[in-house]
Amino acid sequence: MNVQKNVSIKYTKVVSAFLAGAVIALGSATNVSAEPISPDVQAKIEHYKAKLTEWAANPAIVAAVKNSNAKGGLVHDMSNAKWDDLKDNDPAVTDIQNSDASKFLKTQETDKGINKLYARDGKGNLVAGASKPALYNNASRPPFKNAIDGKAYVDSEVKEDLTTKKKSVQLSVPIMSEGKAIGVLHTAVTAN
Repeated sequence: MNVQKNVSIKYTKVVSAFLAGAVIALGSATNVSAEPISPDVQAKIEHYKAKLTEWAANPAIVAAVKNSNAKGGLVHDMSNAKWDDLKDNDPAVTDIQNSDASKFLKTQETDKGINKLYARDGKGNLVAGASKPALYNNASRPPFKNAIDGKAYVDSEVKEDLTTKKKSVQLSVPIMSEGKAIGVLHTAVTAN
């Protein structure tokens, strides 16, 4: 019985040490990928904050967001898991990408200072974008949660973007109508 107890204690210590090491390694890996925002990148952020505010007022963007809000989303019963399974040429994806709002965003996204550009409705659902984002709905993410309250959002660190895999700073502004935030325009400012 003592042998079993000693083996159990040693096993518990080994597992505990392994888990502690894994947590430390994971924390280190996470910290390595985030970087502080340099003054040059901060200047780019301010430049794009003004541009995003201007783009968010474009009539095609405002109309598309109002339409999506009225319908409860452009694609009914879409979850992020279902969205992830869709091919880039699926009609649910291409219908969004071929809208007037997406065509407008596509012309703005040619600017090499940013590496993505998406409009979202009042619930965080995708409304417009030149490419298929990683998430159909980003309502739980800081770029949406903060900007839908009517204020611009700027992330505090440079990180790899989920969609583009480029080192970026997330930036979003509210899409306004009649003095209220009805959606969010979201980009990633390239940090190089």
